[in-house]
Amino acid sequence: MIPPAEPQRLRDHPGFRRFWVASTISSFGTYITTLAIGVLVVVDLGGSAADVGWVNAARWAPYLVVGLLVGVLADRLRRKPLLVSTDLARAAVLGAVPLLAITQTLSVGVLVLLMAAFGLLSVCNDAAHQSFLPRLLPRTALPRANARLQQSDTVAQTSGPLLAGGLVTWLGAPVAVLADAVSYLVSGVLIAATAIDDRAPERSSRGVTSLLSELREGLRWVYRHPRLRPLALGTHAWFLFNAVLITVYVPFALRELGMGAGGLAVTLSLAGVGGFLGTSLWGWLGRRLSPARILGGARLLEAAGFAVVAVTPGLDDLGIAGVVAVAGVGQFLFGFGMGAEGPAELSYRQAVTPDRLQGRMNATMRSLNRAAIVVGAPLGGLLADAVTPRFALWVGVLGVATSAVGLAVSGFRHAAHDD
Repeated sequence: MIPPAEPQRLRDHPGFRRFWVASTISSFGTYITTLAIGVLVVVDLGGSAADVGWVNAARWAPYLVVGLLVGVLADRLRRKPLLVSTDLARAAVLGAVPLLAITQTLSVGVLVLLMAAFGLLSVCNDAAHQSFLPRLLPRTALPRANARLQQSDTVAQTSGPLLAGGLVTWLGAPVAVLADAVSYLVSGVLIAATAIDDRAPERSSRGVTSLLSELREGLRWVYRHPRLRPLALGTHAWFLFNAVLITVYVPFALRELGMGAGGLAVTLSLAGVGGFLGTSLWGWLGRRLSPARILGGARLLEAAGFAVVAVTPGLDDLGIAGVVAVAGVGQFLFGFGMGAEGPAELSYRQAVTPDRLQGRMNATMRSLNRAAIVVGAPLGGLLADAVTPRFALWVGVLGVATSAVGLAVSGFRHAAHDD
């Protein structure tokens, strides 16, 4: 008997459609919170660049502490219940922000604790999220699916900050965070309604020895693979210096450039526009360039984008429109590079990794990447406060450019889309 052919179009996979919508909705909320939390710390709570760094670091610290163990958990358990439960719990944690603000009990310290709790739930969700897609779709559909997911993410990146700017101006930053809470609630409900063959893997032993053995197996897969290893190390470095850039940009834009929450929202939205265009070129780039050339070129473009931001003059020289325009060009270039590299990097990792190792591979990559943020975010804030924000931005720019060059000359240069 000849098995039925796999649907060729993504829209013919009903499970993917729900997963796509859920991811898109939560992405909108995430970009609202990205801006709202920064404004909340700097404006509402009167925090410094270092405070922004500590809040960002708290969000990603759980990846460093439990990320690898959670990867084993994701390969041991059904992934759908893990996604649903963590989405609903994240909705509750973010919902506490406006509640505490209304009762005047919110502080930078309390926000750090909330972001740590949010990060702990996110590390559990992320380990299952990227491992969920290969169970929804055949391998041949993964690049297209990842491109669609990233396109939706960049649309959210484009309009999310603008929506956030309006919400922050109208209702205040704490209430704007509530929008993200609602997005996670909706995402959890949609994933719960997604049909998928999500059987729990069978394990002969579930003790501590087995757990450590499985953890080591995931680490060996990533760091002994001739092409995944340089990709992983180069990406860890990228996350370190990108965290410096992202952390410093909010206080730099608000205080040094004086563009306000509305101008900041416009520049972040331009990054989303660039990201959407970069992702839209995935098919064209994938047919003509190797993964190494796509990633190396994209990361050099990202460094160039923040170099434009670093040389942006202040209000006295350009006025508010000029400042927003120049910084917006830099953010557009940065977003374009992010959009161009995303589908290539993720699809390559998913394609070369067996299903039984997907959770551990993704958790290893994401955990060490987020660990780099835990170091880079406060480092960026401390550099900005101790020297100048522009100096901190240049450190990030040079770091991202160096990581791109290192990737281009490493063993990853031999990677092919059909490995």
